[in-house]
Amino acid sequence: MSEIIETWFDQPLVFTIAARHVRGRLVRLGPVLNTIIAAHNYPPVAEKLLAEALVLTVLLGSTLKDESGQLTLQAQTGGGPIELLVCDYRGGELRGYLKFDAERLAEVGSDPTLFALFGEGFLAITFDQATSGERYQGIVPLEGTSIGTAAEHYFEQSEQIPSLLKLAARHDAEAGCVAGGLLLQHLPEGEVDRDRLHLRHDYPQWDHARTIAATLKDEELTDPATSLETLAWRLFHEEEVRVAPGVTLSRGCRCSNDYFAGVLAQFPEAERQDMADDAGNVVVDCAFCSRIFPIPLEEIATHS
Repeated sequence: MSEIIETWFDQPLVFTIAARHVRGRLVRLGPVLNTIIAAHNYPPVAEKLLAEALVLTVLLGSTLKDESGQLTLQAQTGGGPIELLVCDYRGGELRGYLKFDAERLAEVGSDPTLFALFGEGFLAITFDQATSGERYQGIVPLEGTSIGTAAEHYFEQSEQIPSLLKLAARHDAEAGCVAGGLLLQHLPEGEVDRDRLHLRHDYPQWDHARTIAATLKDEELTDPATSLETLAWRLFHEEEVRVAPGVTLSRGCRCSNDYFAGVLAQFPEAERQDMADDAGNVVVDCAFCSRIFPIPLEEIATHS
């Protein structure tokens, strides 16, 4: 049974409901999520926040048509106990990191608001299209009850696509930290004779689909015993639902001696000498995987 359940983790499910002009994505993170958070000693509140942010990153990143493109999610904080939140997705590779003030975070309780966590913060969502070189970014206030609410505001303001986001995270006795999410969107305009959706306020097909999707419970999103395909069919059993698997996810920290040596080689030699320690190494601390990389000057020189 455990082998079957593992296949229901770490691979988004893409689905469309043609009759309602709706597309969606479901994802449930398990082993990949636990690998990412294992490198850090996060308290429960921080762990839940990062888990939900990673789910959001997958839901948004998996919409990229350019497989070599990258989606970056970053919270710009405004005085809250969360000092930094950054996640990114590239070709199925996922990584994320959270920096926080432990004493202040302990004071916010077990179910804090976004304001309690971030203060007057903002959420920056950046899409980088590697093939075309295009880059665009949307920035929205970190307001509401969850980071998913803030992302919905991004779609309303920047994309002008009616969207619904649901995110959830919890601890499972067998699977460890489990997080799931749903992104439901009305198909973008573009068909002949169709009005611009964001100028219309009476679109019953979308309202119907959104109402149904809103009934999805956190327990269902994070239940390891229920496949994502089952969730899609359970929600929209009266519709013709077309499903397809997305890209299998993996932990995507790109740190290595060779990578850092190549980055450091771009600095002038004098600056590299100043950065080196007494042993002749430039020490790099990767926050994503919580590892230290001593890079010898001579290794850096080979990349110059």
